[in-house]
Amino acid sequence: MPYNTHMDRQKTLAPKERGYITAAYYASFVAMGISMASLGPTLPALAENTRAGLGAIGILFTSRSLGGLLGSVWGGQLYDRLRGHRVMALMIVSMAVFTALTPFVPLLWLLVGVLFITGAVQGILNIGGNALLVWVHGNKVGPFMNGLHFFFGVGTFITPIIVAQLIARQGGLMWTYLLLAVIILPTAALALLPSPASPRAAQSINGGKNDAWLIVLISLVFGCYNGASTSFGGWVYTYALNMNLANVTNAAYLTSVFWGALTLGRLAAIPLAFRFSPRAILRADFVGALVSLLAMLFWPRSLSAVAITSAGLGFALASIYPTTMSLSGQLMTLSGRVTGLFAIGSSAGAMLVPWVTGQYFESAGPQSMTYVLVVDLLLALVVLALLARRAAPQQAKIQPQIHTDAL
Repeated sequence: MPYNTHMDRQKTLAPKERGYITAAYYASFVAMGISMASLGPTLPALAENTRAGLGAIGILFTSRSLGGLLGSVWGGQLYDRLRGHRVMALMIVSMAVFTALTPFVPLLWLLVGVLFITGAVQGILNIGGNALLVWVHGNKVGPFMNGLHFFFGVGTFITPIIVAQLIARQGGLMWTYLLLAVIILPTAALALLPSPASPRAAQSINGGKNDAWLIVLISLVFGCYNGASTSFGGWVYTYALNMNLANVTNAAYLTSVFWGALTLGRLAAIPLAFRFSPRAILRADFVGALVSLLAMLFWPRSLSAVAITSAGLGFALASIYPTTMSLSGQLMTLSGRVTGLFAIGSSAGAMLVPWVTGQYFESAGPQSMTYVLVVDLLLALVVLALLARRAAPQQAKIQPQIHTDAL
């Protein structure tokens, strides 16, 4: 039976319940960050395990992102019809299972399938965390949304540290993934908490219809952001090794520097969101990301330059996702379906940019990673300019809209 019945809609959540639920969402996003960040530092070991080259192993990013894209297509519909916490818990259990299976797959094509399913699970979980948080907190969701993605960053930060301690040991690949799966699994206790109801269909100021071009442009912003963060976070470890800049431990720490800076940046973005408009923050973020890449452009064989880029890029990219979500709430009605479309754009970027990076990485050399990222970020600035022009008429009449009638 669909969850969004009239009786369920009348249920309200007490403040204490909202606190527990929010904490559970944060824990689930730590788990998702752990799962997503595990691939980059283990990429060379997985290539050796499957006897594949670095150019070929890069398809794992594409497969995972394609799974995330397809998972996002169906994710919104699942949360509209079923109890959201049960769906999220099932995704967490599945994520833990497929994480544990990863090091036991000896063939690349089978591993591609495992990462595809893992990506689909992550996509559905991501939709749930973002949409249900809005349903829980309504028009006060802003700081909680930044907090949600801050805790995702916590997961991505601690993972390379764990990997660095285990991957070089005998049997390190197997024990690394098994330990990560054990860490992920307990967050499925989210299923024990009451699920918020899906909001009723609401009419927006423009007659209940969202501007399709705005959805496309915002999805492209998500895609450029996720493409840059996934590509750098996934390939910087291999970049440092292939450029002979670091050993396996220090290369993994570079990944942690990137995700750690991204985590701190999201924390810093909470007060900034009260003083600056989303568009101003997004412009500063993408320009800052481009400036951060200059160190690697000019000094590609310097470990210090790579560390500076890792920190600067992570900090600059940090607030893009939650800020873009906030901007979307000002321009249109945020439904589960629209959130799913944004996730599709995000997954498409995470699928394409790391794949392109992998193709040039082996044929043109590791330095090509930096050039791919520069092109990606320049494209993002162009999209932001088009978005500002398209949104100008609507911003004059639309106030931020996040409906709370489901609570």
